[in-house]
Amino acid sequence: MIKRKLRSGRLSSAQVIAGGFLAAILAGAVLLCLPVSSSEGTFTDFVDALFTAATSVCVTGLVTVNTAAHWSLFGKVVILFLIQLGGLGVVTVMTVFLVAAGQRITLRERMMIQESFNTDGLDGLVNMIMRVLRGTLLLEAAGAVGYAFVFIPEYGALKGAGYAVFHAVSAFCNAGIDVVGDSSLGPYLTNPVINITTCLLIIIGGIGYVVWWDILRVLREKRQRQIPKGQCFRRLQLHSKLAIVMTLALVLGGTALFFLLERNNPSTFGSLSLPEQIMAAFFQSVTTRTAGFCTVDQGALTDGSAFITMLLMLIGGSPAGTAGGVKTTTVGMLALVVWASAQKKEDVEAFGRQINRQSIRTGLTVFLLAQFIAVAGIVLLLATQDMGFTDVSFEVFSALGTAGLTRGITADLNVFGKLLVTALMYIGRIGPITLVVAFLSRNNEKNGKLRLPQRRVLVG
Repeated sequence: MIKRKLRSGRLSSAQVIAGGFLAAILAGAVLLCLPVSSSEGTFTDFVDALFTAATSVCVTGLVTVNTAAHWSLFGKVVILFLIQLGGLGVVTVMTVFLVAAGQRITLRERMMIQESFNTDGLDGLVNMIMRVLRGTLLLEAAGAVGYAFVFIPEYGALKGAGYAVFHAVSAFCNAGIDVVGDSSLGPYLTNPVINITTCLLIIIGGIGYVVWWDILRVLREKRQRQIPKGQCFRRLQLHSKLAIVMTLALVLGGTALFFLLERNNPSTFGSLSLPEQIMAAFFQSVTTRTAGFCTVDQGALTDGSAFITMLLMLIGGSPAGTAGGVKTTTVGMLALVVWASAQKKEDVEAFGRQINRQSIRTGLTVFLLAQFIAVAGIVLLLATQDMGFTDVSFEVFSALGTAGLTRGITADLNVFGKLLVTALMYIGRIGPITLVVAFLSRNNEKNGKLRLPQRRVLVG
C-alpha cells in the first residue's frame, strides 16, 4: 500500500522521511533483539533493543545497556550500520541504493532530495548525493586513521582498527556511541589525539554538507580566478556565513564558559593543568553540538555548566548535516529578528542580504515546537520517574537535541520513560516540522486559497 501511495504521489516527502526513519528503527530493534546480537547469546529485552536502535538511527548516543559489554560483534555491526544510515539520512541512503541498482531517479525522488537538503534547484542533485557519500566515507576514513594511532597500540591491530572505524563513524555522524567502556571517552580526557580527532569529526559532520560544498566552491573559484584572501568569506552564501559564524561563536563561547565554571571543580577540570583544562572545556563545548561523547562525568558538572550544556544541546548543529537540535542558523536568524525589532526595522538583514519571511516563520515554528515538546517531555518524565528536575531536564534536552549526553539516569528509566525518550529522539532526528507536516499534509493541500481579514495583536 505504501509503495502504491508513493508511486501515486499521495505520500508527501515529510511522510517518506518520517516513515523511513521509523522503519529503520523497527528493523534495527528486531535485529538487536536476536540472541546473535548479544554477547551472552540471549534475547535482549525489546524495549532496550528499540531504544538502542532509535539512539543509533537518530544518532543520539543515549544507551540503556553498556554498548561494549552487552552487544556481540554482530550487534555492534548492526549498530554501526544504523548510525551510518542515520547520519547520512534516509533519502541519501535510498538514492544511493537506487543509483547502485541502476534505477532512474524520478522527479518525485529529486524533489525529496531537494526538500531533505533544502536546495534551490533540481539540477545536479544525484551528483550531490554521491559527493556527500564520497565525502562522508573519506572523512570517516581519515578519522579512523587518527583514532588508530591510539587504539591499535592499546587494543591490538584487529580490535584497535575496528574500534577506530566505529568511533570515526560515530563521531562524524554525531552519534556519540562508544565501545570502550562505561565512561565514554573519559579515559582519554588528556589525550590530544583522541580529543582533536573527535572534535574535528563532530564539527565537520555537524556543520552540514551544504556548507562543505560552498566552501569548496569558493576555494575552487579562488584558484581559478585569483580571488583575494579577504574576499573568500564574502563569496560564501548567506546560509554558510550564518552557519560558520554561529558555530564558531557557540563553540568558543561554550569553551570559555565551561572553563570558567569548571576550572575549580575537583570532579571535572580541577585536577588538570591549564592546557588540559582548556582542551577539556573545548571538548565539552563541541560535544554538546549533539555528539554525545564525554570526557568528564556529566553528573559532576556545576549547575551553571549543566544549564549551558542543555542550551547548547537544544541548539545543536547546522542544517543538512549529521547533527540534531533546532540548528545554529535557526537561533542566529531569530537573534537577528530580535535585533531588527529592537531597531524598529521592517526587514531582517545579515551580511548585506535580507532574510525572507518564510525562513523566519519556519525558524520560529521549529524553535517554539521544540520548546513545547521539551516542556511536555520534562513534565511527563517528572510525573513518572523518581528523579530530580536537573537530571530529567538534561535527559530530555539531550534526547530532543539528539545529543546523547546524560547525567547517568538513562539505564534507570522505567519502560514508559525509555519509550518517551525514544519518541523524543525520533522527533529530534526528523525534526518537529517534518513530524507535523507528515501528519497534517492533507490539510495543507486546502490552505492558501482564502485570505482572511488582517487585525493587529498587541504584543510586548
